[in-house]
Amino acid sequence: MSDPWLTIIGMGEDGPAGLPDASRAALAAAQVVFGAPRLLALAGVDGQPWPVPFDLAPLLARRGARVAALVSGDPFWCGAGGSIAAVLEPHEWRAVPAPGVLSLAAARLGWRLEAVVTLGLHAAPLSRLRPHLVRGCRIIATLRDGDAPAALAAWLADQGAGAARLTVLERLGGPQERVRQARADAFALDCAAPVAVAIDGTDLPRGFGLSSVPGRPEDRFAHDGQITKSPIRALTLAALAPRAGEMLWDIGGGSGSVAVEWALAGGRAVTVEPRADRIATIRANIDAFGLGGRVTAIHGAAPGALPQGTPDAIFVGGGASQALMAHLWDRLTPGARLVANAVTLETEALLADCHARHGGRLLRIDIAEATPLGRMRGWTAARPIVQWSVTCASPE
Repeated sequence: MSDPWLTIIGMGEDGPAGLPDASRAALAAAQVVFGAPRLLALAGVDGQPWPVPFDLAPLLARRGARVAALVSGDPFWCGAGGSIAAVLEPHEWRAVPAPGVLSLAAARLGWRLEAVVTLGLHAAPLSRLRPHLVRGCRIIATLRDGDAPAALAAWLADQGAGAARLTVLERLGGPQERVRQARADAFALDCAAPVAVAIDGTDLPRGFGLSSVPGRPEDRFAHDGQITKSPIRALTLAALAPRAGEMLWDIGGGSGSVAVEWALAGGRAVTVEPRADRIATIRANIDAFGLGGRVTAIHGAAPGALPQGTPDAIFVGGGASQALMAHLWDRLTPGARLVANAVTLETEALLADCHARHGGRLLRIDIAEATPLGRMRGWTAARPIVQWSVTCASPE
């Protein structure tokens, strides 16, 4: 750590004038400087631009030389710093950050940064906003280019969030900085990169956006009728007990609603579905909820189509058999959860046998909903569900 060969230097739109002494010294001593062409030009350095697509191979080839890497603002917020540090030993590098776009945007807006949702949308779909877009939200997002703020405004209007107040923040911290405001449904600003947009949802309608708990209505999902109904899904997710970063295997995905709700709770999921048409539906739901990269749909049947490794939880929503349940039990590790739902007598019997063998909890869930009955109302019962849930214990 006392003499690393690489210095990662954060630089703002004010160029060298805003750099601390440590960054200036590292730049002066560097035998080669890597960076985006815009940053190299701002620094007045004849350096080596990053390859397109981005690749660290040229930088790693200079290991042992005096090297500086120029990155924008905070190297470790949607920047190259994390990618660089991941392939080096701790003693090989040091970082000197500059105020990043988040800090600068919060300083212009007077927003408490710890209370703001922050997203990097320069390389992600706008649907990534969907879980966070609620009445009263405050979101700061970096965007791809100067055309992206208008595309964002149009997307928000299409989602029914035209009343959202947008603050467009361009070239923050430099002499060409601009900060302007517009409603999403009245957006008519020409913008230039680098650009971020702050979204203020104060004026959105009461009740707008996704609920923050599982059991979201069926009409939020694309489906062909094969979907775990809202109340059953809420009970299923409660039994699965998702935690941030955990992995779920969703077997017999149907519409993918359980995997989607798991990922909205902060986890990652793989959903396995044998029907090709339903795989297309699952992927449409993944895209609609902005969960690309967090939910993977696999066309095939379990157990053959299951990935390698061990999950934190497994949900069996269809296709349960004695052989499958035995295979899944063998894949569980201590602390992992298994939840299976049954609607047929044969699968009920299977789950009752699993409960007798392995313990856990066996529930019968009967739900009825009030529906029109002539000029009055009556109860319409759904098919009863039998649910087995169990947590794998440590071996004695």
